Amino acid sequence: MSDQPILNLTGVSKRYGTVQANKAIDLSVKPGSIHAVLGENGAGKSTLMKLIYGVEHPDEGIIYWNGEPVHLSRPSDAQALGIGMVFQHFSLFETLNVVQNVSLMVPGKTVDLARKINELGERFGLTVDPNAMVHTLSVGERQRVEIIRCLLLNPKLLILDEPTSVLPPQSVKLLFETLRKLQVDGTAILFISHKLEEIRELCDEATVLRGGEVTGLVDPREHDALALAQMMIGREMPHLGVSTSVVPGETQLRISNLSHPRATRFGTTLENINLDLRAGQIIGIAGISGNGQQELAALISGEIRAHQPDMIVIKKQDVGCLGPMQRRELGFAFVPEERLGRGAVPEMSLADNSLLTAHQKGMLWRGIIKRKVEKTFTRRCIEQFDVRTPGPDAEAGAMSGGNLQKFILGREIMLSPDVMLVSQPTWGVDVGAATAIRRRLLEMRSQGAAILVISEELEELFEICDVLHVLHEGRLSKALPVAETTAEKVGTFMLGAKV
Repeated sequence: MSDQPILNLTGVSKRYGTVQANKAIDLSVKPGSIHAVLGENGAGKSTLMKLIYGVEHPDEGIIYWNGEPVHLSRPSDAQALGIGMVFQHFSLFETLNVVQNVSLMVPGKTVDLARKINELGERFGLTVDPNAMVHTLSVGERQRVEIIRCLLLNPKLLILDEPTSVLPPQSVKLLFETLRKLQVDGTAILFISHKLEEIRELCDEATVLRGGEVTGLVDPREHDALALAQMMIGREMPHLGVSTSVVPGETQLRISNLSHPRATRFGTTLENINLDLRAGQIIGIAGISGNGQQELAALISGEIRAHQPDMIVIKKQDVGCLGPMQRRELGFAFVPEERLGRGAVPEMSLADNSLLTAHQKGMLWRGIIKRKVEKTFTRRCIEQFDVRTPGPDAEAGAMSGGNLQKFILGREIMLSPDVMLVSQPTWGVDVGAATAIRRRLLEMRSQGAAILVISEELEELFEICDVLHVLHEGRLSKALPVAETTAEKVGTFMLGAKV
């Protein structure tokens, strides 16, 4: 491995209004290195990657490529140098096949591209059918298409943003084998992940960001996950503090023989879903994205009505045909997967977003909003859940994803619900905030709440849940007590093993 960096940043800074996203960043990446970038939500990781890939432009500082200063005004400039990036949220067209998606970035005849896709697939363990329609592919297969598309541009540097967030354990192992093959060939990799054990296993260098500044350069293999986490957050890691389970009480949520046809061509049909959730219990639903999680959450929350009232029962009352507000009046709360648009209105202040679901907390009087009560509730939420924001008047859309998630979750917890559905509770949230969120869910359980968690983070589900189910192609697996199962067994159900 050469000691001469392929990429070198010196004094790179980026500001958005009053927010200093990056401040005097120095970063060096060597050929054949797998280099991690660590940091809390809002630490500046995404902004830094956008600067390297030409999506954004630095206010100060210089970016060097093979020792020469470069100006990257657009992603095509970065691609021309040999920089490729696979974003956390894939950028594939579902109505096109694999070859057609690849051809949008890589010029060439369809026959030649198909052959190259097959060759790269065999060489790097990224096999995928070139003629398959993207909407028929699993999440892992779609990620292979994204990586192949980058590899066809012969990248010398590959940027991966949270590449394992939607993969089961078996697919993560295959991805790591691919990255190690690329490393042997001399490709440099910038790897962004909140999963510290993965970084320790895969990466040979790690740059730590905090508050937009570099606070350390370490070999992650020489530190445990706790030490890396403390480097990221600059303080001692919070502890869950609640580990003992409680004896479950009465059934608070019952789903019986719930079936529902897919609403769109690319949706998922749910078939014969059965589940019992009791007071003082946390049940987790694992599964790869796109297997019916969104449809199930919408049916439980009331956004979509079931065909029969008794298919969904909350606190002994048939609610399958009731709307969201009627279910909330029974003591139900909901944290959706999509923060902006469903969890919060971007253009509205945090205080007005509190009003959306917490108006029954004395915020209305004869149709008039009591602003003082609204803001007092919002300030309490900000303080209790460590939401980093100027105050109740801050716009929801101006906040980082992790801080907005803490606000939305805090707002729902402060309603003291008897039954709560939480979808992807810590998606994109840094390790310190994720621990705090999980602790609050465990505290709710100990106080008798019944909680259903839909998550693609297996580690999270094993940490907080009493029982797991796996959702695959719209079918729910049998109940798997956490104490009696393993991540590997759950992973086999995620990949389609029969119940």
